[in-house]
Amino acid sequence: MKKICVTGANGFIGKSLCKRLIHSNKSIRGLVRNLNKSSNNIKVQYIPIGDIEIKKNWKNELSGYDCVVHCAGLAHKNYREKKNLSINYNSVNYVSTKKLAEQCVLFGVKRFVFLSTIGVLGDNTNNRGPFLYSDKPNPKNEYAISKYEAEKALLKISKKTGLEIVIIRLPLVYGPHSIGNFKRLLKLIKSRIPMPFGSIKNKRSLIGIDNLTDALVHCINCKDATGKTLLVSDNEDLSVSDLITYIEKILGLPTRLFRFPIFVLKFFGHIFRKQNDVNKLTNTLQIDIKYTKKILNWRPQVSVQEGIRRAIKNL
Repeated sequence: MKKICVTGANGFIGKSLCKRLIHSNKSIRGLVRNLNKSSNNIKVQYIPIGDIEIKKNWKNELSGYDCVVHCAGLAHKNYREKKNLSINYNSVNYVSTKKLAEQCVLFGVKRFVFLSTIGVLGDNTNNRGPFLYSDKPNPKNEYAISKYEAEKALLKISKKTGLEIVIIRLPLVYGPHSIGNFKRLLKLIKSRIPMPFGSIKNKRSLIGIDNLTDALVHCINCKDATGKTLLVSDNEDLSVSDLITYIEKILGLPTRLFRFPIFVLKFFGHIFRKQNDVNKLTNTLQIDIKYTKKILNWRPQVSVQEGIRRAIKNL
């Protein structure tokens, strides 16, 4: 694959992927909602497409390209809610993905790499072993359901048309300029507020942005990845208290963790309607990536410790 389109090319993952791809002698086209100061890599051809959920014809963007890596999607509603825009996960993550794949078939794209979520398999592995690529889907929330519906639609399109589909299910992704839960955690640590998480000994699989973009390059190029659903992580799982301790050490901050009964945390989470946030802090969610390593002939190259250091070095 020599000519690659990346949707969401101004986003956290899309921008990092474009930066990685320009060093691989490929022609890169970045599809973005609108042109802004982030669209400044002279080796990437940026094309504004507006809101992906209302775009119908992709001829000008897709014609002549081999592969689409679909990074665009809705994971956090906050931005558009602040802009008072009507939005839902189904229209962006499922309907728009299906339409884009159909347009890929129409205009000769060969491969479609889709960024899904480990949430398709469930929200924790508390009472079982790590998630496997072959596990039965069990999405628990609107976001994960929309991604699973998109996965099913893509596989149907592939069966009918021959479009090569690669699905990659992601855990929490961290790196410089992270968004979402990792960004919130960094903000909390920098506030120097003592944190009652010292008793949390769960295990969470994460993936740093450098390991993720490396895996995506393999998904673009690997013939054996066609039709596969792959799970990725750094292959080094951490507890929340471990993660906080790593970050504090890198920032040169004293440890501000203290022990607090987990059942009390969950009680207050229920009282203040923060159950989901507390569950994400306390639940175990581990991923087995042996199958992915075999299919892609890939190994995470950056350790968790180094990935965290890179993520926060410019703070």
